Amino acid sequence: MEPLHKKFLIVGAGPTGLGAAYRLKELGIDDFLVLEADSHAGGLASSFTDPQGFTWDIGGHVHFSHYSYYDTAVDKVLGPDAWFPHVRNSQIWIKNRFVPYPFQNNIHRLPLRDKWSSLWGLVKASFKRAPPPKNFQDWIDSSFGPRIAKIFMVPYNTKVWAHPPHDLGVDWMGERVARVNIRKVLWNTLIGKDMVAWGPNNLFRFPKYGGTGAIWRAMAAYIGAEHVKMGEPVLEVDLFGKKARTAKRTISYDTLISTMPLRELPSLIPSLPETVKQAANKLKFSSVHSIGIGLKGQPPEFIRNIAWMYFPEPDIPYYRATVLSNYGYCVPDPGKTWSLLVEISESAVWNTGLSNPLERAAEALIRTGFIPHETDIVSRWHRKAKYGYPTPQAGRNEILSVIQPFLEQHGFFSRGRFGGWKYEASNQDHTFMQGVELVNRLVTGEPEVTYPTPDVANRGRR
Repeated sequence: MEPLHKKFLIVGAGPTGLGAAYRLKELGIDDFLVLEADSHAGGLASSFTDPQGFTWDIGGHVHFSHYSYYDTAVDKVLGPDAWFPHVRNSQIWIKNRFVPYPFQNNIHRLPLRDKWSSLWGLVKASFKRAPPPKNFQDWIDSSFGPRIAKIFMVPYNTKVWAHPPHDLGVDWMGERVARVNIRKVLWNTLIGKDMVAWGPNNLFRFPKYGGTGAIWRAMAAYIGAEHVKMGEPVLEVDLFGKKARTAKRTISYDTLISTMPLRELPSLIPSLPETVKQAANKLKFSSVHSIGIGLKGQPPEFIRNIAWMYFPEPDIPYYRATVLSNYGYCVPDPGKTWSLLVEISESAVWNTGLSNPLERAAEALIRTGFIPHETDIVSRWHRKAKYGYPTPQAGRNEILSVIQPFLEQHGFFSRGRFGGWKYEASNQDHTFMQGVELVNRLVTGEPEVTYPTPDVANRGRR
């Protein structure tokens, strides 16, 4: 192909790249191109249907939003009647029983000794004046006391992040970790009442058909094949010459909007200064194995109405399991088949020796009774996402302050779950709006909110 020039070149057809493209189209700007390395849109929000007819997401996605603009956009492309509404029922499997999420609000469900030692730790923590926490481990210890830290907060967070809590900072938590209302916890523990409505995802929705990926396939189709090119990864970027090379062509641009992982930029941009390369290489992340188990029959009664479950204990390899068939039409024969999706994290420092994750997951599900019989299994699916979670490590913001300003000086704007590397602003609504708000900034001069100030974006509906 001959060389091509675009005013806006967008790398990645996940929620961020498609958000930027959607806004450009809405503004009447036609001079843009989206390049996607995969054969499909969606990135980590993609879905896949296996040969047996089960549909799987990459991880346990649910759909909730902080933005009316976002809701209008996804309803426009998918249809307002294309969703099932849900009320969250999420549980924590611990001590061979369920404790409703959030754990710290429902310790009355624990065995007697754990219940009272956990409550005593919470009471002491609530009245103790502790210095500002240096890291997430400090925050856990000072907020919950030793018992909750030991039996849930530390083992669960180590599992999900695949990094020890003392490596994590404290700037990211916001709406991600429930704070304790000690008066309510005391009362609910005394009367044995559940407190389950906390958090922005208490109410969520899910596409009736096609899994989470249906949203982004529809969004890409709405933007148009002339603007979204699948199966064309960017191999190299000339930052100073403002050119991107693929296997098919070289594309010059005025502005590049990238959703590529910041960790990959040193190998894609040879001209990066050494200080920026070193900063990018310091960013930590975890990979995620998504494992789908398709089954005949119906779920056991004790999980029949559950959306998802957390697993902190070490004898179970996965940190979360989703009864995906409860969300939408994700199975080949609804009513006669059902599905479980589990997730296992690993990183350079955790679970690096993990072998046969699919078989290990199936064994644990059978051993703990979540799958009644091995003969019920009719489908097994496994996909590893190299980049699963951007670790909110201590010092992350300082690292980003080296990388992002330099890139932006040269017309390269990096946003998204791994393009921005801010976990607290990396849900689908956040990342879509990162693309929208960036275009607003570049075209109309309106300041961004979500990426620079996630706490403001998460404070309420916008």
